[in-house]
Amino acid sequence: MKIQVRADSVKIEGYVNAVERASKPLFSRFGQFIEKICAGAFGRALQRNDNVRILLNHNPERDLGGTGSGELELTEDNIGLHARAVITDPQVIKDARNGDLVGWSFGFADRAVDVLQDNETGLPFRMVKDLDLYEVSLLNREKEPAYNGTLVNVRDDGKEVLIGSENLPDSIETELIEKAEQVEQATNEALEEIRADETQGADVKPEPPTNDTKSFDNSKYINIVAELKTMRDSV
Repeated sequence: MKIQVRADSVKIEGYVNAVERASKPLFSRFGQFIEKICAGAFGRALQRNDNVRILLNHNPERDLGGTGSGELELTEDNIGLHARAVITDPQVIKDARNGDLVGWSFGFADRAVDVLQDNETGLPFRMVKDLDLYEVSLLNREKEPAYNGTLVNVRDDGKEVLIGSENLPDSIETELIEKAEQVEQATNEALEEIRADETQGADVKPEPPTNDTKSFDNSKYINIVAELKTMRDSV
C-alpha cells in the first residue's frame, strides 16, 4: 500500500487482496479456517455493485466515501483487487502520519464457494469463486490484515516508513493467541466428526488428491459453511 500524506488529505493506492493466495487461519464461531479468493470474483462483484464503500476498521460509522461518489476506485487485474482512494478524514491523516495504518481488509458475502480440507493444517479450506463485495477497509493498529504480505508505505515530505504485520502491538498478538487457543478444541472436534462421516459406511476408496488439498463431503455442514462469511480481519 502506498500512502502519500498531503496537508488536508491522504492519497492511498495498493492491493486490497491478491487473488489465488491463501489467507492466514481465520476465525468463526465454529473454529478456524483458511480461504482464498479465486481470480475473477472481484471483477464480477464490481460489475454488480457500483457503490462499494471504504471504511475504517470495518466500522460503518467511519464511512470514508465510496466508488459511487469518487473517493474510491476499485479494479481487479491479474494480481488482485486494486484500490486507489483520496481520504480527507482527520483520523486517517493522523494515522498515516504516525505510521499507524497496517493494511487493507474487505467485507463481502459468499455467492459460490467450494470447501476443501487443507492437508498441511487440517483446517477447512474455502475457495471463494464468486462474492458480493460491500466494502473495503483501511486498518489501523486496532486490526490485523487477514492475508499475509501487506506492507504500508507511507510517504510524507519525502520520507518512507515500512510497516509490516509483524510489528503489531503485543496486546493484539496476545489476543490472537488467546483466540486460537479458545477455538482449537472446537475445531479439532468438528474435523474429527467430518473425518468420521467420510469413512463411515464407505464402499469406494476415494481417489488420492492431485494437489495439497482434498475434497470432503460437507453436506451435513451446510449451515457451518454458510456461517463462514467474514469481514476480512482476524481480530
